[in-house]
Amino acid sequence: MKTSSPRLVFLGMAIFSTGLIATALYMQEVLGLHPCPLCITQRIFVIVVGVLAFLACLHNPGKTGIRVYAFLCALAALLGAGVAARHVWIQNLPEDQVPACGPGLQYMFEHFPFMKALELLFMGDGNCADVVWQFMGLSIPAWTLLAFVCFVIAGVWLFLRAPLFKGSSDKQAS
Repeated sequence: MKTSSPRLVFLGMAIFSTGLIATALYMQEVLGLHPCPLCITQRIFVIVVGVLAFLACLHNPGKTGIRVYAFLCALAALLGAGVAARHVWIQNLPEDQVPACGPGLQYMFEHFPFMKALELLFMGDGNCADVVWQFMGLSIPAWTLLAFVCFVIAGVWLFLRAPLFKGSSDKQAS
C-alpha cells in the first residue's frame, strides 16, 4: 500500500482552508451575510490552519517536522472547533436562554479606546444566535465545525503516520 505524501496532505489542507475563506468572503460580500464575532474568530482559526499547512508544504520537513506541523494544525483546528461548537450550541438554545455574544455598545465605548470600540462594532452584528443561512439543514457554524473536524483528523493522521512516510528523513526538528 502506497503512503500519501505529507506534503500533498498539507497542501490539501491549505487549499481547503483557502476555499473556506473564499466562501466566507463570498457570503459576506455577495450574499450580504455579515459575520458575528464568533464567525470572525472561526475565520481566524481557519486562516491559522491554512497558513501552518502551507508553511509545512513549503518547508517539506522531516519526520519530526511533520509531527510538529501536524500537531500545530490539529491544535489550531481543535481550538476553532471549540469556537464553532459553542456557536452551534448558542444557535440551538431557546430564545430566552441565548447569552449575549459580546459587550454592548455602551460598554465598548466606556471601557475600550475609541478605535478599538469601532473595530469591535464593525466585526459583525453580534447576534450569534441567528441562523442566517443553511445548507442541508446545517448552519454556517455547523459546516465550519465539520471542516475543523476534518482538519483535526488530517493533523492527527499526519502526526501518527509521520514515521511511515518514505523519503521523509528526520533531517530537521521543524
